[in-house]
Amino acid sequence: MEADSDSTSLAVKIEVRTASRRLTVTLTHRAMTPVSEEGIVTEQSLTVRDNRTGKDYDLAITDGTIRAADLKQISASDGDGGLATYDPGFVNTASCRSSVTYIDGDKGILEYRGYPIEQLAEQSNYLEVAYLLVNGTLPNKAEYEAWVHDVTYHTFVHENLKTFMQGFRYDAHPMGMLLASVGALSTFYPESRDIFDEESRALQIRRLIAKMPTLGAFAYRHAQGKPYVYPDNELSYAANFLSMLFKMSEPKYAADDRLVRALEILFILHADHEQNASTNAVRAIGSTQVDPYSAVTGGIAALYGPLHGGANEAVLKMLRRIGTVGNVPSFIEGVKNGEERLMGFGHRVYKNYDPRAKIIKKAADDVFEVTGINPLLKIAVELEKIALEDEYFVSRKLYPNVDFYSGLIYEALEFPPEMFTVLFAIPRTSGWLAQWAEMLGDGDQKIARPKQIYTGERGTPYVPMGDR
Repeated sequence: MEADSDSTSLAVKIEVRTASRRLTVTLTHRAMTPVSEEGIVTEQSLTVRDNRTGKDYDLAITDGTIRAADLKQISASDGDGGLATYDPGFVNTASCRSSVTYIDGDKGILEYRGYPIEQLAEQSNYLEVAYLLVNGTLPNKAEYEAWVHDVTYHTFVHENLKTFMQGFRYDAHPMGMLLASVGALSTFYPESRDIFDEESRALQIRRLIAKMPTLGAFAYRHAQGKPYVYPDNELSYAANFLSMLFKMSEPKYAADDRLVRALEILFILHADHEQNASTNAVRAIGSTQVDPYSAVTGGIAALYGPLHGGANEAVLKMLRRIGTVGNVPSFIEGVKNGEERLMGFGHRVYKNYDPRAKIIKKAADDVFEVTGINPLLKIAVELEKIALEDEYFVSRKLYPNVDFYSGLIYEALEFPPEMFTVLFAIPRTSGWLAQWAEMLGDGDQKIARPKQIYTGERGTPYVPMGDR
């Protein structure tokens, strides 16, 4: 199909060869001019020529994407189901439309509901950011105070749930305990299954944001063999969490304000990050219209995996293996030669300096003023300095990410590595819930059911056991 004379076009020919056949698809991107006098482009399309049949197809382009379902019309014969895309890991497939979080990986931009992460980390606090993510706007003073009150009101958990957590082995992983206890919450709130009741849905969101620090702290205390500490609702969200973690015999736990602020910043930075593995899990599970506790449990399970939530622990192990600042150059050479792995650098999305890494590096300085310098920090700073100047890493766009310094902060706060993913899951809950609620209101969303490319045998006759 030829492009209109008043449009611009770009044609790309893709050729796929196999042992027995060749398929060529010609893609032509056309920006069609509108009828209006202003000359604004109002419609874009992609012309696809299937060289198996010689047919042309015109596919609409919206927001830089085509609908995968539109490819089904491209068929070589009746009954073949039409074309599909093969995209393991969703490398270039949009699974939803979302207005929650914006990322520009090439420019190093991260925004929540349009607000730059740098401004939120500097001027806001976690509960205000959670309100922003869930409700779409920053609260006014009355809305904020009501939100804080409602979340604070739900920080306690049912005593039976405490008993449930006490049933775990003494060495149970805190993340496994968190996963199980959040899933158990659905049995305590059966009304949560009514997900299309807006009032009930808002209540479950407040409950989950409120109870996650309590459950995370209980899991930590269980591993320590210490009695559980109940919430102190006179404290802020982050200060209350620190109290439940570290309070002993003192009547009231008072954390250093700098540590509280550093934890607030960490919570803000981890609150959401677009369609990552755990958020995708929450949306996929939520597409079955299950209750939010079960959906969030799926997010926790995804975060439990070392490729998602365990990167900051891997950074600490790497720094300990390097040992001293003097060993950094030889380690760098080992990375270049494929003998060592550089952890905490590079990102699936960011091809520039992770904006969260800059913020967290400053927060680390504040924490170390209180706790003293972590010996690993000097190694980290030297490693970052060399990597940022070395052409090998610069050309590959291997810049520090949020995990490079967060593990050092968590360790300075005396958290064991097993707690790192719990500290990730607590703030990410607000992002998961914002994405989950958005999905429920999206008329385009259906139950998640990706296609597959079957590669196994067909029509194999059954052979009785005695004849095999």
